[in-house]
Formats: sequence, C-alpha cells, structure tokens
Amino acid sequence: MGHGGNVVAELKADHREVEEMFGRIKAMTTGGQELRDMVDEVTIELVRHSVAEEQYLYPAVREQLADGDRIADKEIDDHSRVERMLKQLEGMDTGDTSFRPLLQQLMDEVTAHVRDEENNLFPMMERACTADMLDDLGDKIRRAKAMAPTRPHPAAPSSPTASKLLAPGAGLVDRARDFVTGRGKS
Repeated sequence: MGHGGNVVAELKADHREVEEMFGRIKAMTTGGQELRDMVDEVTIELVRHSVAEEQYLYPAVREQLADGDRIADKEIDDHSRVERMLKQLEGMDTGDTSFRPLLQQLMDEVTAHVRDEENNLFPMMERACTADMLDDLGDKIRRAKAMAPTRPHPAAPSSPTASKLLAPGAGLVDRARDFVTGRGKS
C-alpha cells in the first residue's frame, strides 16, 4: 500500500485493496497453501493499516471531532476484534473445519468497519479538518504503514504513543521473519 493523497484517499485505496483480496478469497474453492498465502496477504495489509490508523487517524479524530473520544474508542475496539481473529487464523491450518467460518467472520467484521468509516468517520473528518491537515495525515499514515508490523500482536499496547515507540521494532522483526519464510511474497 502507499497510494498517495490525503488521509481519506489513502485509507479508501487501502479499503479497495482489501476488498479485492476478499473477493479472491471468496472465489477460492480449495484451501491449502494458496488460501494460506492469501490470508497472509490480507493479514499484512490489515495490520499495517490498523497500526497507522491507531497512531495518527484516531488521535486526530479525538482532537477534531466533538465526540471524538467515543468514536476513536469504538474504532480501536473494532481493530482489536479483527486483530484477535487474525491471530487465531494465523495459528490455524486452512483445512481446519473452523477456519472458513472464522475467515468469513473476519471479512464481515472488516467490511462493516470499512462501511462505517467511509459513510460516517471520513465525511466528519473532511468537514472538521483543513485540506492541509488531511494531506499531512495522509503522509503520516503512509510513513507509519511502511514501518508497521505485518503480523497481529493483540497483546501489544494500543495507545498511539506506545504504538509509535514499539511498532517500528515489531515491524522490523516481522519483516525479517517474513523475508526468511517467504510470507507475503505470493
């Protein structure tokens, strides 16, 4: 990812990319390594996207929107549920009878989160922020995604400060593991 533009354009492009991956997953009739590779790709993108939102978008939501604390807390709770599902899927064999139902639950949860952000949160941020603020947030999101972890870490602190301190190190370790194993290279 890393599409350019303001924060809304950047995050919407990420959403379309994940939706396209979901479509490819739904079209798969078999499991095995092909499905594992696709789920790994989705995991990488969702984790990077979530970390970047938690570091920069949600703090801006708290500052710029009248009900920003409640909105940001709800979005972070959504991310926590998704991250726990990703962690479960990471440890499961694709042939496990509970793999596909959990994967469908993940896709449903992410799809609802995307719809909520695009229909509610993003328009509120576009009204509340200047174009320069939205552009600056887009730049910060792109930089954060480049350094973010690629694997779910549901036990990691979710505060923006802790994430900014810990995510680059976790991201480096995750990317090294991915390089050695070939994960995410399909």
